[in-house]
Amino acid sequence: MNYIIIDSGTSSTKAFLFNSDGVVLHSQKIKHALFRPKQYHVESDALVILETCKSLFKKMVIASGDMPVHSSGLAIQRSTFLFWEKESCTPVTPALSWQDSRAHAIVEEFSTHSDQLWQITGTPLGAHFGGPKFLHMIRENPQLKNRVKNGELYFGPLSAFLSQAMTGTAGVEESIACRSLLYDIHRGDWSDFALNLFGVSPQCLPPLVPVKYDFGYMLDSKIPLAVVIGDQQAALIGQAGLKLGSIATNFGTSGSVQFNAGQNPTIVNGLISSVLYSNENIKYFMVEGTINACNSLFYHLEEELGIPHDKMEWDFRASKTETDGIFIPGFNGLAAPYWMPGFNDVYIDLDKRSDEDEIVRAGMESIGFLVSDILECLEPIMSSKPSLLTAAGGGSRSPLLQFIADLTGISVGHSTMKDRTAYGIFRLLNPTYQSDSSKSVDQIFSPIPSQKINEKKLKWRNAIQDNIKL
Repeated sequence: MNYIIIDSGTSSTKAFLFNSDGVVLHSQKIKHALFRPKQYHVESDALVILETCKSLFKKMVIASGDMPVHSSGLAIQRSTFLFWEKESCTPVTPALSWQDSRAHAIVEEFSTHSDQLWQITGTPLGAHFGGPKFLHMIRENPQLKNRVKNGELYFGPLSAFLSQAMTGTAGVEESIACRSLLYDIHRGDWSDFALNLFGVSPQCLPPLVPVKYDFGYMLDSKIPLAVVIGDQQAALIGQAGLKLGSIATNFGTSGSVQFNAGQNPTIVNGLISSVLYSNENIKYFMVEGTINACNSLFYHLEEELGIPHDKMEWDFRASKTETDGIFIPGFNGLAAPYWMPGFNDVYIDLDKRSDEDEIVRAGMESIGFLVSDILECLEPIMSSKPSLLTAAGGGSRSPLLQFIADLTGISVGHSTMKDRTAYGIFRLLNPTYQSDSSKSVDQIFSPIPSQKINEKKLKWRNAIQDNIKL
């Protein structure tokens, strides 16, 4: 029996064909474009992503041949939102990426409600999330407002659009609903307070459903869509299943530190609390710190410094360079634990005329500093300091992992799991599968304590205090 998994991320969509033993029989990736029409605007074409998902699904069906496919699952980038027609399932707006911060003025306007929203939703008030994006688009487009009022449109995450378009079932699952700033994490339902605050009518939201749910059959096949989940939730499950207290990091276009908080929602200042997994009987929660600038940071520096993409090689540049400078990546705004919308990059003892390798090194170190800050926020809810922090994703490269180990005093293990997001969905689709965790790490970076690393940590903290509104 085989399983089809689709993982649609920021810059590409990947599809996998797993057999029942957890072996990837076939995989394929298709890239898709992001558009930046003006400052703070980052968007994509939802129809292009839909056609990509359809094409890849069909290719996996063909690759399966005579072997039947038991079920399929979908992992999606989480804070990407759009409007679409209920009846035709046709987008009427671009899909506003998780990187999009055009609603930053609304965040400022509603700042007095930040604490209350955080306590209800588990999510900080930020321009990246659904509620502010909804209100911004409604204010900017009176026609859109009228169509919402007439009950013609859905507003929701990209996952809900894709699942409806491919199965005919309208529904937004809980792990991604948490990124809307409209979901009451304690009640497991839409928040009346948040809906009223952002002017969202419940009729324009797809029905809430659990992560594991009968969405119906995919396209014209007899293959059910049984799981829809946020990509980082799937990544944590892929690494550690549903084990309480498990912790992992992931470094892709963005970065993330994820912690399994168990079966009760836990609100942690500076971090996001969300549903990790749910079915009709049980629910698990995750506390997470997100980092907006990871691989996207190096794409940004390519443009800022005029480095051709094939000449960046940021891990090589960083490994052969030291710096006393500090770089705070402001171009996408800071996420956890500071939650500041877009601002200019901050250079301390650096500027654009500095050695480009030194700037790249400082950029890489900024990722490590943010990981360290997130881990400190997690300390009160962890039973003990982790002995090993696993790191997965394309950005999990030696100089970064060694820097994180030195900075935190925690050994960092490079995960052998190349596509743990897809693997996480496979584990949910095939819960009888038993993984071999002993082979999950192929290299361990042990901390090397030094006075210099402590001094740099203090310098980072001072830079944050001086440049970020806390």
